[in-house]
Amino acid sequence: MRLFLLTPPAPRWSKLRARQVRGPVPDEIQGETLTTWVERAQLGQSEAYEVLARTYLRPAYLVALAILGRPADAEDVAQDAMVVAFDRLRALRDPARFGAWLTTIARNQALNALARRRRHEVRAAPESYEPSTSPRPVEAIGLRERLLAALDTLTPPQREVVLLHDLEGWSHAEIALAIGSSEVMSRQHLFQARRLLRRRVQE
Repeated sequence: MRLFLLTPPAPRWSKLRARQVRGPVPDEIQGETLTTWVERAQLGQSEAYEVLARTYLRPAYLVALAILGRPADAEDVAQDAMVVAFDRLRALRDPARFGAWLTTIARNQALNALARRRRHEVRAAPESYEPSTSPRPVEAIGLRERLLAALDTLTPPQREVVLLHDLEGWSHAEIALAIGSSEVMSRQHLFQARRLLRRRVQE
């Protein structure tokens, strides 16, 4: 008798792509706090996993993007970080820290991916946002391209802070917790990043 092993279907959230998810992290979803959704996920509720993925996949992606600079690589890291977080979810003692915990996982995975990329000299196809070592002619590109080029000149911590604060609406307290820094350093990184971006865009 021949046996067929059935592969369980992939969870719905795994089809999400961070670049398709928009908006800052809300305080509540469907009348429930995010902490409640984390607790539901810890109990194995599939809907809760999807809610958390839709809410936090993009911040994880932005943290990875700030380090890796390549959208495709950052997308992979964000997905991997979400898988790791869900696998270890029951070990999370404080559900309110899920967002910071996930971005910490994404940050560590991105740093590991960057180390592997440098070690093996892996080259990815050019993307709309990929740090380059050669100067780009400002007159040949528009405002959006100048902004993206200016992001390349920031340090990874500066990129992390400006992306999370200005694009996602995170507070400095949330950012500090996520990237293992302080609120003072987060504010300094944001100030320096904005000043550099303003200067480069106006050139």
